[in-house]
Parts: sequence; C-alpha cells; structure tokens
Amino acid sequence: MLLSLRRFLQRLQPLAVLLLPLSFLLIELFGFFFLSYWPGEFELAQLWPLAFGALWAVLLGALLWLLPRKASRIVYGIAYFLMVIYAGFQTGYFLMFGQLMWLSDLRYASEGADYANVLLSYPLVWWLGLISLIAVGVLMLWKFPRWQRSQTGMTAATALALSAVLCAVMLPQLVFYCDYQALKNGSEADRLAAGDYGRMQSAEAAYDNLFNAHRLYQVCGLHQMLCKDLYTHHIYPHTPAYVSAQKAAVSQIGQYLSQGESADNDMTGLFEGKDVILVLMESMDDWMIGEHTPTISRLMSEGINFTQFYTPGYGGIRTFNTEFCINTGSYLSSQGGYAFDYVTNHFDQSLASELTDLGYSAKTFHYNDPAFYSRGEFSPAMGYEEYVYYRDYVSEDAWEDQQYDDTLLFENDGLCDEFFREGQNFNFVITRSAHLSYQYNEVLSWWGMKKYPEYWGMTGSEETDCAYLKARLVDDFFTRLLEELEARGRLEDTVIIAVTDHYTYGYRHDDGATDYETLMQLSGIDRQLLLERTPCFIWSADIQPMVAEKTMNTADLLPTVLNLLGVRSSYHYIGCDAFDPNYDGFAPFSDGSWICGNLGYDASEDALFTLDGTKPVATAEFLAEMHRRVEAFVENNNLILKTDYYKN
Repeated sequence: MLLSLRRFLQRLQPLAVLLLPLSFLLIELFGFFFLSYWPGEFELAQLWPLAFGALWAVLLGALLWLLPRKASRIVYGIAYFLMVIYAGFQTGYFLMFGQLMWLSDLRYASEGADYANVLLSYPLVWWLGLISLIAVGVLMLWKFPRWQRSQTGMTAATALALSAVLCAVMLPQLVFYCDYQALKNGSEADRLAAGDYGRMQSAEAAYDNLFNAHRLYQVCGLHQMLCKDLYTHHIYPHTPAYVSAQKAAVSQIGQYLSQGESADNDMTGLFEGKDVILVLMESMDDWMIGEHTPTISRLMSEGINFTQFYTPGYGGIRTFNTEFCINTGSYLSSQGGYAFDYVTNHFDQSLASELTDLGYSAKTFHYNDPAFYSRGEFSPAMGYEEYVYYRDYVSEDAWEDQQYDDTLLFENDGLCDEFFREGQNFNFVITRSAHLSYQYNEVLSWWGMKKYPEYWGMTGSEETDCAYLKARLVDDFFTRLLEELEARGRLEDTVIIAVTDHYTYGYRHDDGATDYETLMQLSGIDRQLLLERTPCFIWSADIQPMVAEKTMNTADLLPTVLNLLGVRSSYHYIGCDAFDPNYDGFAPFSDGSWICGNLGYDASEDALFTLDGTKPVATAEFLAEMHRRVEAFVENNNLILKTDYYKN
C-alpha cells in the first residue's frame, strides 16, 4: 500500500513543477485584489495586470526549470520573497494612501516606522493574504519539486522563456491598441480631447512616461511594473543615451517655463521689506478650521484667504512633497525618486535662497530629528542657514512633557532667541500637532486631552474629536506667535504665510482604510479629488482683507510670495503668481486630473464635474488643451529635478 502511494506521488512529481509559476501568479492575484478598483461597469481592460502576471509566471517558471535544482531553489527563494515583500509594501501603501510607490520611495520606510501601529488596523483579508503568500513560499522551499534535466525538457523550457520574453515586449502594444480602440469608439469630444493620443491617463503615456505608479500597474501588473521601474529609474540613467536626453530636456524646460513669465501687478511689493514666517500646517484640513481655531479663523478673515488652493501629491511622501514645493517652486517627481537623491541639486531659485540674497537670515524650525526626511541636509541645500531641532535646546525632563506642543518654540528661551534673532528674518516652521493618528490613546491626542478634556466624546466620533483637538493645538501655536510678535514690537513688520501639506488622510475607518466618505461630508464636497483643496492664507497687520478665489496649486505659492515681497527673481518657475491677471489658475494632478475655475476633470473616473454641482459644459477644443496642458506640466516638472535644471 505504502509502495503504491509512493509510486503515485513520484508520478505526480513532474506536475509539482507547475507550482513554481503558479506561486508567482498568486502574488499577482494578491496585488490585483487590492490594487484594482471598480469605479463603474466592469471592463476587460481591468484584467491586464493578470495577463501580465500570467506571462511573468511562465517566464520565471521556465527560467527556474533551466537551472539545476539546488541553484533553482536558491533563485526561487530570493525572487519569490522579494516579490512578496514588494507586493506587501505596494498593497499596504495603497490601502493607506490610495497610491503606489516607486522602488526609490521604499527608502522612506524608516520615516514611517513611528506609525507602524497603523498596520494593526489593516483589513484581516490583507493579513491573511500576505501570510498565505509567505506560507506558500516556505512550503515550496521545504518541498521543492524535483525534475529530470533532459534535453527535451531543456529545449521546451528555453522555448517557453523566449516566447514569454517576446510576449512581454509585445503585450504592451496590444494594451495600447485596445486602449486606443476604446478611445476611437468613444464620443467625438473624447477623441478630440485626447489629441494625438497623448492623453495623460492613456495606457501608452503611463507605460512610456511612468507619470503615475498606480496607472502603470493598471497597464502591466506588479511584475512588469517592477522591471520598468528598475530599468527606467536605476539602470537607464547610467547609459550614454541618458546624457543626450538630459541636454534635450533642459532645452525643452527652458522653452516651457519662458511661456509663463509675468509682469508686475497691483499686489507687487505689498509686503516688501517685512520679516517672513512661513508655516507648514501638518494635516490641517479645511473642515478642521472654524470654532475650534479662533486665531487661525481670524487671520484668514483679516488677511488673504486663498479659498481654492490645492496640494496635489506628486512624490511618494505627501508632507515633504508640499514642503519641497513651497520652498523650491516645483513638486517632487511623480516618477518617484528619493528626495535625498536631489540634495546635491542647485536650489538658487528657492525662497530661502532668494531672500538670503537680499540680506535675510533664513532658518527652519521643527520638533523632529534632522534625519527625518533628511531635513538636516535638505534645509541647507535649499538655502537655509540651519535646521533648528527643538530637542537641542530642551532638557530631558522638559522634552518628555513639552515635545508634543508646537508652542514649545516660544516657551524655551533658547529657541525663542533663535526665532526672534536680530536683523531681517525668514523663518520656516513645520507644525506637528495635527499629525495622525486620531485616536484617544495616541500619544499626542492623550497629551492634548489633558489640556482640553472637553474634546473627549464631544462629537460622538473618536477620529473627529481628536482631529478638532489637534487643530486647537495648532491654533494655540498661532496665538502664541502673535503674542510674541506683539510683545517684541515686531508684529507690524512681519508677514505670516500659512499652508497645509495635505488633507487629513489619517482619518480612518475601523479597518484602517482612509474614511473618504466622512472626510467628504466634513469638507462639504461630493468628490474625492476635491479633498486635495486645503487651507492657505497670508496675513499682515496692515493688509486689507481679501478673498482670492482663483484656482491655485502648491507650485503657485512661491512666485506669488516673491511678487508680494517685491522680489524680482531672475528665475522662471513652473507655477504662476496668483495675482497675475493673465493667469487663469489651475491645479494639475499627476494622474491627469485637473481643476480650472468651476470646472474639473477626474481621471480616475474619466469624468468632468463642476465645483458648484451644475452640469459641466466644455468644448472639445478646451478639453484637448487642458489635457495637453496638464501633460506638459507634469512632464516638465519631473524634468526640472531630473536635469538639475536651475544649475544652468
């Protein structure tokens, strides 16, 4: 009996070899479950990732068959578990932020280590899927299949591998063709809006330009996406062809930026000669500002309130993306790349560099370690004299109690002296108080509840209670800032610029996913894309109140501030001065979405919409121009960093 069973299992052994490619396909299925969304009616095009996954499963399986068993086992273990890790990072990041990462963005993982507890609230199905993939890999290595290395088998495996490589090259062309046919069979307006098939969200544009990681995944799946990312971002830059392309790109950027040059206007020099305080309000969403933020509300009503200011995410990290953009005038590349890769770039066009050239003293102030987001290196690179780390000025006992409060900046004599130093100053402050997460037992929320216990149970929602509480703590910072400015006789000579880095994506369901539905209700909007609208205001004691309703994006802030300060820069920026009468104002997103005035386009749904809820009306010519405009913006923005454009 046992002998018969052994013989039966031996006969099945060749079939066990099929488990090698099948295990790689399981990884693609895991990714597909979490990364493919279904915005409406099912379409076959949504299955392309699985087609590419099956292709790569065959290719990897064939390559393993060509190797001796021992070598094959080692290669399998390395390849399989690297792909499992890659799929785990991508799906986990997507569940949290609604987007994917590039390989270079994985180096930011250490910056998120302090918030690893969020993983505990991830859906059970994600954990079960990831654990199952790990179990499959362990089982395969333990019971690795055996096979006879015959000439026939080697020939068949070689033929399979070559066929798979050929298909991996040709299959994208089939995707492009099907995508083009779908467009061709659409309405005349859609065809005209797409222009020369250069529509930002097209499969071909995503595959060739890598403008958005999730859109690339939708075209070719996890395995081929990884290979595209690896070659484009880590191999190609070391080839001679890359050097030639860089020279052509610099010329292209120059032509593009020269089209946006603006002249002086009625707001030019309004704040000339004043001290400047730029505040990045971490996670301060628009719905959090109101009765719980009396000081911020007053500053917005007394100053310039930009009511249609959008902070699109371009790089893999939302906070540093906005931080980088308001300082340098351009976004991080939507094609990925660790921000520190650009620390050797030239930033003579930055706000700090422009102001220090005029005699300002420029410093950055934040509670976090200089190594976080490499700010200790980046601040000097962007023109700041110093990154002032609060911990360097506070005793151990005081730090344990006060590190959670942004007003620590004004409660410590050493920090206060640095902030209100002699001469003309430019201070960049990054607040911390409103940062996620929004639970009672989170350390900053717990500390804040001791100061303001009335927020516990105030709204019936733990997330909302903590968000309003943290907004109150940020408001305390502005209250203390005004008090100190007045006490030191510097209030009349200072302009305060405040901008939020991103909406409150840390507001979550019980399962850990961002609660977009509640956030939209709180913000009074009906579309997820509009969550990107965030607070931005500029205040000075002698300014007349003003509401600026023109659509703006993060890149517009720097040229707007320079104009208000009367700084006549010798550089061209990708953003525009908000007060330039020739600038219509628009917000471009890396996935091809855009907002211009009352009209917007949501690439995730391929749909037009209006901000006031009326029926969207636009000519095909206008739509075509807007698609080309966004595509040109994203392409040239990416090239600015890639070419170190401002060194020229």
